[in-house]
Amino acid sequence: MMEKRGNEIWLYEDQTPNMKLGLRIRDVLYNRKSDYQEVVVADTFQYGRALLLDGAFQITEGDEFCYHEMMAHVPLCAHPNPRHVLIVGGGDGGVLREVLKHECVERAWLVDIDKDVIEVSRRFFPGVSCELDNPRAEVVAQDALKFIKGKRAQFDVAIIDSTDPVDFAEGLFRREFYRDVFEALRDDGLCVAQSESPFCMADVLSQAYGEMKAVFPVVKVYWGVMPTYPSGTWTYTVGSKLYDPSIPRRLVSFKTRYYTFDVHRACFALPPFISGLLEEGKAI
Repeated sequence: MMEKRGNEIWLYEDQTPNMKLGLRIRDVLYNRKSDYQEVVVADTFQYGRALLLDGAFQITEGDEFCYHEMMAHVPLCAHPNPRHVLIVGGGDGGVLREVLKHECVERAWLVDIDKDVIEVSRRFFPGVSCELDNPRAEVVAQDALKFIKGKRAQFDVAIIDSTDPVDFAEGLFRREFYRDVFEALRDDGLCVAQSESPFCMADVLSQAYGEMKAVFPVVKVYWGVMPTYPSGTWTYTVGSKLYDPSIPRRLVSFKTRYYTFDVHRACFALPPFISGLLEEGKAI
């Protein structure tokens, strides 16, 4: 939602029925309806260019690294030799960019249902989408629920970079999808899914944790900061067939802005209110 205040234009996301995030913008650079959702690119004063899908902030140039580094490097460093990686969603290319920084990754598949998001990111976010044409990447515009069906022992790591669990993305938070991912992973594979804010969407976190725990023998939650996401605190849920994902097994050999070895170990230390809602299956 956009609002004009005198000579200023503000862009708002209704993050909950009782909370909004507002950013003052210079201009709207793109605003069209794709086959699946409304796609908006705006130039903000605080965080640079921002991508919104159906009114929800997905990335901004100013803070995207916080999310993309934690989505990619925690699972990849928890695995001793991730060669084949699946990315579900993430059409902006940010997770793919981080995944391909790992030289051991031979092939990465990015599967996003909305080809318009991929093309908009190419056009307006070159620093994020810079690896979409990497020869080690295969970019597929397809429903991931269909793509994953029938895959057997093909991937070492799966990264579920989905939007909020509504409409076409709702199935990405269900047990049936996690079972398909489980089958598509090798015997020592693991997956990570973004699981929303423990303050604003605690029920989603609790559900994702419970659904993944019904499928994977090892399930843990880690957390980090993400300023433009609801509450600024974000969680990630990992399901693993073998390894404890809280233990980094490899060091990164490249420069990072958020992720480090120490951050990896620390991010699995949960505040009592988060561990409590996971144990009780209740939202705060």
